[in-house]
Amino acid sequence: MPQAKSLPNDAVLVVGAGIVGMQAALDLAAMNHPVTLIDRSPSIGGNMILLDKTFPTNDCSTCMISPRMVACARHPLIRILTLAELTDLGGEPGRFTARIVQHPRYVDEEACIACRACVDKCPRKVPNEFNFGLNDRKAIYFAHAQSIPMTPSIDAASCIFLQKGRCGACEKICQAGAIRLDDREKHLEFAVGAVILSAGYELAVDPLAGEFGYKRYPNVVTNLEYERMLSAAGPFGGHPTRLSDGRTPRRTAWIQCVASRDSARKRNFCSSVCCMAAVKQAMITLEHDSDARATVFFMDMRAHGKDFDRYVQRAGDTYGVRFVRSMISKIVMIPSSQNLLIEYFDRETMERREEEYELVVLSAGMSPSPGFLPVLGRLGLERNSYGFVVSDMERPGHTSREGIFVCGTLDGPKDIPDSVSGAAAAASGAAAMLAEGRREEPADSTLPAQRDVAGEPPRIGVFVCHCGTNIAGVVNVEALTGFAAALPGVAVAEHFLFTCSTQSQERIREVIHEHRLNRVVVAACSPRTHEPLFRETLLQSGLNKYLFEMANIRDQCSWVHGQEPVAATDKSRHLLRAAVARAALLEPIREVATRVVRRALVVGAGLAGMTAALTLADLGIEAVLVEKESSPGGSAAEVYATLEGRSPRRLAEELSDRVGSHRNVVLYTEATVKSVSGGPGRFTASIERNGTREETDFGAIIVATGGETYRPKEYCYGGHPAVLTQLELEKRLHSGGHPSPQSTVMIQCIGSRRDDFALCSRICCSAAVKNAISLMERNPRGTVTILYRDMRTFGFKEEYYKRARDLGVIFVRFDPESPPDVRIDGNGGLRVVCHDASSRRDLEIRPDLLVLSAGIRPRPGGAEIAKMLKLPLMQEGFFLEAHPKLNPLDCPGAGIFLCGLAHSPRFMEESLSQARGAACRAAGLLLRREITTSGTVAEVDRERCAACLLCVYSCPYKVPYIDGEGISVIGPRKCQGCGVCVSECPAKAITFHHYTDAQVVAQARGAAG
Repeated sequence: MPQAKSLPNDAVLVVGAGIVGMQAALDLAAMNHPVTLIDRSPSIGGNMILLDKTFPTNDCSTCMISPRMVACARHPLIRILTLAELTDLGGEPGRFTARIVQHPRYVDEEACIACRACVDKCPRKVPNEFNFGLNDRKAIYFAHAQSIPMTPSIDAASCIFLQKGRCGACEKICQAGAIRLDDREKHLEFAVGAVILSAGYELAVDPLAGEFGYKRYPNVVTNLEYERMLSAAGPFGGHPTRLSDGRTPRRTAWIQCVASRDSARKRNFCSSVCCMAAVKQAMITLEHDSDARATVFFMDMRAHGKDFDRYVQRAGDTYGVRFVRSMISKIVMIPSSQNLLIEYFDRETMERREEEYELVVLSAGMSPSPGFLPVLGRLGLERNSYGFVVSDMERPGHTSREGIFVCGTLDGPKDIPDSVSGAAAAASGAAAMLAEGRREEPADSTLPAQRDVAGEPPRIGVFVCHCGTNIAGVVNVEALTGFAAALPGVAVAEHFLFTCSTQSQERIREVIHEHRLNRVVVAACSPRTHEPLFRETLLQSGLNKYLFEMANIRDQCSWVHGQEPVAATDKSRHLLRAAVARAALLEPIREVATRVVRRALVVGAGLAGMTAALTLADLGIEAVLVEKESSPGGSAAEVYATLEGRSPRRLAEELSDRVGSHRNVVLYTEATVKSVSGGPGRFTASIERNGTREETDFGAIIVATGGETYRPKEYCYGGHPAVLTQLELEKRLHSGGHPSPQSTVMIQCIGSRRDDFALCSRICCSAAVKNAISLMERNPRGTVTILYRDMRTFGFKEEYYKRARDLGVIFVRFDPESPPDVRIDGNGGLRVVCHDASSRRDLEIRPDLLVLSAGIRPRPGGAEIAKMLKLPLMQEGFFLEAHPKLNPLDCPGAGIFLCGLAHSPRFMEESLSQARGAACRAAGLLLRREITTSGTVAEVDRERCAACLLCVYSCPYKVPYIDGEGISVIGPRKCQGCGVCVSECPAKAITFHHYTDAQVVAQARGAAG
């Protein structure tokens, strides 16, 4: 990687503060790089905060992104500038000068106390762009309920004073003196070493075009507008609403591929996420009203992500979402009812049909933000014909200009997990370029000394969350707060619209000091996503973080008992009483510090493994690469070219050469990992090679065990020489010596999307299109017929699908209930019979070649690694990540990361992006001097231990051992806090800190009432 000529500093400018930009900023800060994070909006958060929930987990989007926002605001190495835009960039990599314009807020962030008096007093109302004009806001306004900074801004175009010199009500009412009506635009210059662009996307639908009646018919809305309808913090409190009359629609339709896959508008690409977003919205709609009707009109159901097909199946089988494969002709509004008549061509029955709906949602595609395009032009970055930035497929995140990186949807449509992975990949690129100037010492968090609460009677603070209307729409929050205030040991109880907002966090800190609290209970959502945030608030308040308890009254109450508000409120009382009872017995716990071993173990030396190792090596971190085969390369060695013309085979050779020559990479071939012990910061792995074993310590582990092609057992494979897989056909096409077939048939979804393997293998459709194009170019007079269920050429791969059709490739769709039938006739030839779902006729083809698009399976050995590392697997055998949206590269086990085909089937560029991202995540741990391990560990009472060895035999992590005095010892650094030994010990000699018997019993009794 080219190094900057000079490194004046190691700062990075991140442009765009959505979830992608924030992830890049946090990953860079974890590697000790200072970051300036800018966004042109009044608040950070981006598009994700617009969403209601995410699929397939159905987590609240606002609650998922809020901890990221607070983490950025709190981090000492991250500076946030809102209402700011990059206008130009001069200099060279490592010595850039960024020119930024910061628009006036007209409110002083330092002086403002967010009391909302100015907003309440303002007489001017205008459409609220955050809610796409579905409701109004004032001319002075907060961007949304969880704005960071929590400071209002004045819309100069709407403010009466700024337009006409009259009013000034906000200035008169503001007791803090924070209004600055004479505020002016600021022009700033920053010296930065690298720039990461993550400016996001906007919907491509054109209001002026009136597409499908949009902006002409009031009950036609876009997918993002409908997200705001569904959002608990949205304009309608989370209830779908017809704009024409305010009624709740009972019949709602979704129309897919609006402004995507549209040759007429020269948008020949798929926006990738729209199908799944529509399925999610339909499911949520039916959760609101199980008697409603939800219909999705689609061309191909592109559920190409991890476990997405199962999600779609559940939508149809469990929720009753209706899917209609169709092409929409037009939508007409019925004047008397303002309902919408959809005229469409049913591709199942081949008939023209009409259906009436009360609300229509347009699944509109993505476009780069038009306001950001001039900046891209000034930066001189290469873009494709649709305006998206072109990134290097072999170096994901790198643009055509060295030192400028890109992530998120700015370089093409993608879902949240791939965007978050790409953010980490871009951060790793910037960090590697600036590695020589990186500071070694982490930023000082300046936490106050922890207060000694020993001997104090419990003084518990209870804070109840509305979560917009996610909780308050079902649970009586005010009554629950009053109930909490009367519980034993509770000193104060309050409720907030969002407890995770910065304003609420500051209020919690104030209450802790004001009432001398020594325990805190938050009744809100899931501790899985929010417990770290609240624990950090306790640390900033001078309390030990283990003096915190959480009651999940959203996931376990309001969401599952939405139709029973009285019962849900009563259950919330039980959960809250249990949490308070346990909190009263919580004790401070001192965590054990572990000196970090600055070395990583990478398991698997395919493209992903080699890329991860080299990324770490470029960051100055030693990587030990373990490969069980005799040479690195993995499955990439079998692939001659991608759909776009890149060569994984060549890339594998280049990476192999770099691995062999890099001073920070150690490669072990014909080697296997036999055992792993320890925890994050210091794992000890036993590696066997050449018949001998050696033990080495590592600070982090990256799993890149790869995948392999499914070996078909169907369609005469292995029983006829003319039946090949796509990989075998590709090898034949590149090796030469074989005549071009006159007739070729390809069958999709071999070994995928079936009962025993429900996943889509993601790459098969593109592989078929790639080889079909090659066959047609070699023999234009030949025929290629692709038998498919859904063509999943998402993103810019759609262009190649169109090219294949233009070349004459024939696409025939079949239903899974009527798969193709393949037989060998009496003359030894192949006979393929397929029921064409469109024409409803049986087609018979006698091909010269039958090619099976075989799917991807996990590589053997992954299960052993999973067992060794105590990691969960999907039922198909791929590794499970910690969280599919927020932590797609982190394993549930701390200090272990995941990338490539071990994660799930994916394209070369996606595996490379994940590998760079996983290395970035690992580097955030490895570049620290020491880490503290969880205090939730087991400890042996030496006076009571009988050395019965039950703990030794039962521990899945092999942590306990018998010392020289014949007593069991459980090392706190190695203990994983599973609690198995505690339950097995017959002498009750083992204490599980933070989950003592007394605490658990008190919690159970509290829940029982």
